[in-house]
Amino acid sequence: MSAVTPDHPHRPGRPDVDPPARLGPAARRPERPDVGRSGPRRAPLIVAAAVATGWAALVSYLPVALVMGLARFAGEATTPVGAARVGLAAWLLGHGVPLQTSAGPLALPPLALGAFAAWRVARAGLHVSRAAGNRRGGSPPGRALGVAVTVGLWYGLLGALAASLVADDAPVADPLRAGLTLAGFGAAAALVGALRRTGVLSLLARSTPAVLRDGVRTGLVAALLVLAAGAAVAGLAVATGGGEASDMIAAYRTGVTGQAGITLVSLAYSPNAAVWAACYLLGPGFAVGVGTAVRTTEVTLGGLPAVPLLAGLPHGPVGGFGAALLLVPVLAGIGAGVLLYRRIRRSTGPGAGTEVGWGPLLGAAATAGPVAAVLLGLAALVSGGSLGAGRLARIGPVSWQVALVAALVVAVGAMIGAAAVRAFATPDRGDTRGRG
Repeated sequence: MSAVTPDHPHRPGRPDVDPPARLGPAARRPERPDVGRSGPRRAPLIVAAAVATGWAALVSYLPVALVMGLARFAGEATTPVGAARVGLAAWLLGHGVPLQTSAGPLALPPLALGAFAAWRVARAGLHVSRAAGNRRGGSPPGRALGVAVTVGLWYGLLGALAASLVADDAPVADPLRAGLTLAGFGAAAALVGALRRTGVLSLLARSTPAVLRDGVRTGLVAALLVLAAGAAVAGLAVATGGGEASDMIAAYRTGVTGQAGITLVSLAYSPNAAVWAACYLLGPGFAVGVGTAVRTTEVTLGGLPAVPLLAGLPHGPVGGFGAALLLVPVLAGIGAGVLLYRRIRRSTGPGAGTEVGWGPLLGAAATAGPVAAVLLGLAALVSGGSLGAGRLARIGPVSWQVALVAALVVAVGAMIGAAAVRAFATPDRGDTRGRG
């Protein structure tokens, strides 16, 4: 222990160490006047949006260029430049931009590519919002809107540039329409990411009436269950027709590499097939050409293109045990209603001595129908399109028919499920008020 000096008197119970030595090197530095300190410098919004948007577009484009290069559908795809241009055309198609070909307009977007691009742009919106200094719960919604608009403008510019680069090839796109379409696409996706960063969605959910909030959640769950059932049915149908699908792939005679590309293109359209199968289960069905219909009660088909996904199409109306497929959407609504009751019951807390009221429960279940109708109708709308100007000018379901049936089926199913579990549920301990 060092000697005690008048300048450093020893204090009982404390080590005799210089305070600067205890506090570290920073304590021994002379203090500087706090002038000009305004926190870390951030990149301007327009620069941050340009970098994040360009990276999102590149990440979503590269897999498309690789797949189209493997598929080699067009002669231009035999060279790297041709593959890049065809990849740009397919990238635009995934965003909903129609392409003009020698056979007519090509406007059947692969939903897998669109969903992947939307996710990347939403991430870009989140990163730009963070770079702009937006904080959760501390930034007004207008700043998130500004981020979305900026990202949308950059994304639209990239879309117009991509359309200009493919203007000399067989599949061409209008640069003006491509720019406007991708601008709206990018702004909508980026807004989701920016709102997630600021926490506005959580604040909005907390300020929404409980009946509406529970109804929206139940409708979302029911729509996802119907789509999951459609995906399962579509996958089973393609699996049972696997031999025919393999023959279609082998008929292209493009070698292993080309067949792998064709398979990947089919996978990009698998969400479309899942939506069509969900519409088939709901009842309205879908079309695979002008004058065709694929429903549980009717199957009318003409000549079909050699696409592996179409190998799973039914050959006639369902009968016998196949009619049980019609109950799948109703069961999805019932399951969503059961989950609705459990969620409301859990929110009241165990042992709270109160039972879920009939009014809020059935009101939320009835609200689920229109919510599911909007979601499934929108999915049906974006899943369809055209493959030329001839007989395949109309492919996919009729969205308003799907929405109408979904509203009725989901609402009735959710009310049945919620009411049944409410009627037979065991009350919490200490519940002395009954279930009246």
